[in-house]
Amino acid sequence: LTYYTPEYPTKDTDILAAFRMTPQPGVPAEEAGAAVAAESSTGTWTTVWTDGLTSLDRYKGRCYDIEPVAGEENQYIAYVAYPLDLFEEGSVTNMFTSIVGNVFGFKALRALRLEDLRIPPAYSKTFMGPPHG
Repeated sequence: LTYYTPEYPTKDTDILAAFRMTPQPGVPAEEAGAAVAAESSTGTWTTVWTDGLTSLDRYKGRCYDIEPVAGEENQYIAYVAYPLDLFEEGSVTNMFTSIVGNVFGFKALRALRLEDLRIPPAYSKTFMGPPHG
């Protein structure tokens, strides 16, 4: 699976995240952005026997753009799109665990910070809200 897809047209239903990242020396920004998308969606570094049973292409996060941060050496904004099918409806915990749960300890990156997150109405409407008031 390729997680860096600059030709990917984002959808109105995608959850869009912007990560500020500093790759380790020698790691290209595209590789680091792809690693963020992979690690926060369907990617794994181990062999899983179920890999051949389901096509993961519709569930994977996609790093669709990378921009250098003005005035900062070796810092980039990686834009990642996540399909709604990746997340449990009405669960903020599931969404944030998936997007930021494991990716911050990733070895290809010296630093990583979630800068922005766009949650589409198609997903925010699945939240029931408070039961009273």
